[in-house]
Amino acid sequence: MAEKPDLSLRIARVKRRILATMRRPMFRAGMRDSAPMTLGISAWGLVAGVAMAKSGMGIPLAILMSVLVFAGSSQVAALPLIASGAPMWVVWATAACVNLRFLVFSYQYRPYFAHLPRRRRIALSYFMGDTIFAAFARRYPDPQREPGQVDYFLGAALVNYAAWQAAVITGIVAGSGIPTETGIGFAGTMALLALACGQLRSRSTWVAAFVAACAAVAAYALPLRLNIVVAISAAVAVGVLLQHVRPDPKR
Repeated sequence: MAEKPDLSLRIARVKRRILATMRRPMFRAGMRDSAPMTLGISAWGLVAGVAMAKSGMGIPLAILMSVLVFAGSSQVAALPLIASGAPMWVVWATAACVNLRFLVFSYQYRPYFAHLPRRRRIALSYFMGDTIFAAFARRYPDPQREPGQVDYFLGAALVNYAAWQAAVITGIVAGSGIPTETGIGFAGTMALLALACGQLRSRSTWVAAFVAACAAVAAYALPLRLNIVVAISAAVAVGVLLQHVRPDPKR
């Protein structure tokens, strides 16, 4: 009987922490900065949900996959393999290749979150996404710790996660009622492109972006969407090289 009060106290303590975090200015700033991106996130999430529904996966299993995986590109890439009965290691390898870009993202987050306990960093990594990374990099362009960075990340993550799961579940439930030929996913691509263009503030970033675009097109024929990994690697290499050749005086 003594465990029930302890459990209720823990729940009340967690609620107070959540409410206190949501009242912080940087948490709300993260929500505000991420709100305009929900249109693109929802469009891409709707496409992913429809693809999951049309793959023959049941609704409960599809929703569970969306909650556990929380990565649109890898979900869409893995669905045909799951539907065709491919070996599990092939599905895992495909998802890992598609999500290799998050290694680059996590490396960029390291100066901001390296001081946090490992458990908390692992928890934050679950919510890491393309749009959150773009918003965070725009808000904190210099890789150094500042007060409120975790709150900002959590605010952006809440908006991103809610918009994504709502869109995916809508696509799963609507299923066959939404044709995949509408091209609605293009809205998500354009939203990410607009965010990326907003980060191009110097000659080195423009050159890196151009190299990434060329590399992505040149390597488009690679399987498992490895052209994304090739493009990221080429852009990072060129950006680092340019910083060594012509260093930024502000850094």
